[in-house]
Amino acid sequence: MTLSFRAWSFKLGVLPFMLTASVALGACQDSSLSNEQETQEGANAVNSDVSNSDPVAKSEASVAQATAEEVSAEESMINNLSRYRWTLLSATDNNAQPLSTLMDVTDQVRLSFAQYQGQNTLNYSVGCNTMSAVYQLQDLTLTIEDSMSTKMSCGNLDAAENSLSKLMQGESQLVLSKNVASEEDQPVLTQATSAATLVWGGTLTPQAKYNSKGETVFWAVNDKMIPCSDNNSKMCLQVKPVTYDDQGIKTSEGEWTSFNGVIDGYEHDGKHDEVLRLQRYQLDTNETKEASSDSNVSEDAYAYVLDAVIESSVVE
Repeated sequence: MTLSFRAWSFKLGVLPFMLTASVALGACQDSSLSNEQETQEGANAVNSDVSNSDPVAKSEASVAQATAEEVSAEESMINNLSRYRWTLLSATDNNAQPLSTLMDVTDQVRLSFAQYQGQNTLNYSVGCNTMSAVYQLQDLTLTIEDSMSTKMSCGNLDAAENSLSKLMQGESQLVLSKNVASEEDQPVLTQATSAATLVWGGTLTPQAKYNSKGETVFWAVNDKMIPCSDNNSKMCLQVKPVTYDDQGIKTSEGEWTSFNGVIDGYEHDGKHDEVLRLQRYQLDTNETKEASSDSNVSEDAYAYVLDAVIESSVVE
């Protein structure tokens, strides 16, 4: 009996301790759970803050994307402009009245875009001096400053040249559109300045047309034409190849031969002996190039485009 009572007393003594430990353990678990919840809530709060900051990040990303698209659009426009040679179609003032000084020589007024030493450049002319400048294009706004020019006296073209030079300086707005009246690749470029509107018609440059880079060659052209080698009833240009060294000194000349082809941009007047700088474009990539210094000129394998007349002398 005594043993049972002591055992029961021991059990009763242990029970409060177990209850106390259980309560303490439960409190610890509750505390741990509470801490985990607080940690999770804190993490959620941080995530919420990050989530709330996403619009800023998204905004920055949107700006970056818009900037990239804008740059891409400008680069595309610059590439398109440089693919064509532009000839003036019309010139009107702000009252839609024609500018006679330019309208009288529209077929001579030219504009071209290019790249030189990593800069965007353009050249324009009314058929006398060539004016050159670096340009910038942003949001279709063309900005031209500090044009340079050759200094020839242009006689009756002086007024047209001065007018074009003034109109091209500063800012102007560009619009490039398709020429619906032409089935060929001839876009229209509208240039609105503060004082006038110039409309230009585009013709593919030889490099764009032939999808290749031209090779520079030099030809002397005689004032006299000769019978074509393959058709005695037809007269052809009489040409011979000329070579120069890196210093521009003439080193050799070939033999005179007939040329039964076309030199784009060149008109033979029969009054001058001339030396032409040409760009030659291969039409058939499978055709072996013929050395122009020791063979007749092939008019079938190449297209020839006038780059410049570098020598001209009147034949008496």
